[in-house]
Amino acid sequence: MTQAIEFIVPIGTDGRADKVLADAFPETSRSLIKRSIEIGKTFRKDGCKLEPKSKLSPGELLIVDLSRPPVRILTAYERKLDIFYEDRDLIVLNKPSGMVVHPGDGTNQQTLVHALLHHCPDELCPVGAPDRPGIVHRLDKETSGVMVVAKKESSYHGLVDQFSNREVIKIYTALVVGKMKHNAGSFTEAIARHPKNRVKMAVQSSGKKALTVWKVLKYFPDGISIIECNLKTGRTHQIRVHLSHAGHPLIGDSTYGYNPNKYQFNEAPRVMLHARHLRFRHPVSGDQMEFSSELPEDMQSFIDGLA
Repeated sequence: MTQAIEFIVPIGTDGRADKVLADAFPETSRSLIKRSIEIGKTFRKDGCKLEPKSKLSPGELLIVDLSRPPVRILTAYERKLDIFYEDRDLIVLNKPSGMVVHPGDGTNQQTLVHALLHHCPDELCPVGAPDRPGIVHRLDKETSGVMVVAKKESSYHGLVDQFSNREVIKIYTALVVGKMKHNAGSFTEAIARHPKNRVKMAVQSSGKKALTVWKVLKYFPDGISIIECNLKTGRTHQIRVHLSHAGHPLIGDSTYGYNPNKYQFNEAPRVMLHARHLRFRHPVSGDQMEFSSELPEDMQSFIDGLA
């Protein structure tokens, strides 16, 4: 649908507005329908307020606009990708440190999205936030490791649902400052945007619930612990914020409290965080998909240099 139309709720139909419209326009995702209502592109013609949960009755007249928001034309960027798996529905790849996942303020035209547009022209799912086709989750620029990207709209929504329902297993390897007080545990502090620095996140009671389950893999006398983090939620910078708040900032993470002048070991080349393992259900076949990535050379070399 590319423009607003008049829509009469059919006889024998009632219920929530988003569900009624989802049934009437099955080719359109429910999330797009909900968003159209929320921003006022789809509304009651009589002027009465319409919300996604508003109950509709047979015969009601709506103005419906389910057109997608305009997306900036992105230029494909040729770069070899380390792909673990690919089919018509999705791609699983190993993202290198230093690569930004999607365009944004201050980024250039060499993000993962640009590289994917070159790798699979005309195949990448058009759905997602503006300039983020197919991206269902992301890794920070300096974080390396396993990612999954959708190539079809049905795959996109299936994967998003799994991430939202916390069905996806996401395990990270992190190098942190100091010796943890226990061999295992969890962080449950809520996370929100930092009140003074808007590019950072922070632990705040008013934030969204966040859960990081962790265990120590190894401790070095140099003052570094290697820990495994099982990310149960997906808040921005979650692992970095939780560990910094606990007094154990990630090695190389100056944004969240790491100070290289305090330590004798070699300077870290980047934030020492790696998405090691990802497990999810294939959104179309339902098969269990499981992928692991070995520590990249820069992290392994840093570890090898420790006492």
